[in-house]
Amino acid sequence: MLIVMDVGNTNTVIGVYEDQKLISDWRIRTEKETTADEYGILLRNLFQSQNLTLEPGTDLVISCVVPPMLNTLDKFSRRYLQVKPLMVGPGIKTGMPIYYDNPKEVGADRIVNAVAAYEQIKGPVIVVDFGTATTFDVVSGLGEYLGGVIAPGVMISCEALFQRASKLPRVEIFCKPRSIIAKDTISSMNAGIIYGYAGLVDGIVRRIKETLKEPMRVIATGGLACLIASETQTIDYVNDYLTLEGLRIIYNRNRPKKEERS
Repeated sequence: MLIVMDVGNTNTVIGVYEDQKLISDWRIRTEKETTADEYGILLRNLFQSQNLTLEPGTDLVISCVVPPMLNTLDKFSRRYLQVKPLMVGPGIKTGMPIYYDNPKEVGADRIVNAVAAYEQIKGPVIVVDFGTATTFDVVSGLGEYLGGVIAPGVMISCEALFQRASKLPRVEIFCKPRSIIAKDTISSMNAGIIYGYAGLVDGIVRRIKETLKEPMRVIATGGLACLIASETQTIDYVNDYLTLEGLRIIYNRNRPKKEERS
């Protein structure tokens, strides 16, 4: 059994693999103050809810973009799983050359997504991840990470709108509006958020393709991927489990020897 954990600034996604099959997954809030023991209790309860057992010796691979949590997660793994976790970062074998001016600056989740997307497409691909930030990651036909784009995330932009425009109500984004020409304030805001981000995605993807001058497939992932992707003209696939799959692939490329696991 393998536990994969993607720790983002807003949410943490946890998956459990049996060989190559994802048998369960959860999305929880990222709380920087959570202790190693609290993670132990939380994971044990999540496992029990799916009739699974959190057993010592279970392998763990982590992608984390919240540095203060790295030590906590390491303590959790050593205490409750009795293994040293595999942390995705510098020195890890990804199987993908990273053509960034400073490769250490690239978020671990972006590399994980790129690895999984290339493994799926086996050709040039753009990954659009709708997370705290909306990121675009570009992989060449030879499986090289070329770089990408970072834009404000959907929810960050919404929070700025709610805070700065005091007369506008806070809205939840659940479905697309019936028309681009909305007839009430909430629908107007939904139209601006959903169609605005669809336009942002299409504009950036088209510029990337024009720059590279080659056909590329586009994969979207992240919490709002399905909603936004359905309104774009450039996204070809949505894969909600892209990051988890990438973590599984990277773990297998770095599978530690038995004596290195504890």
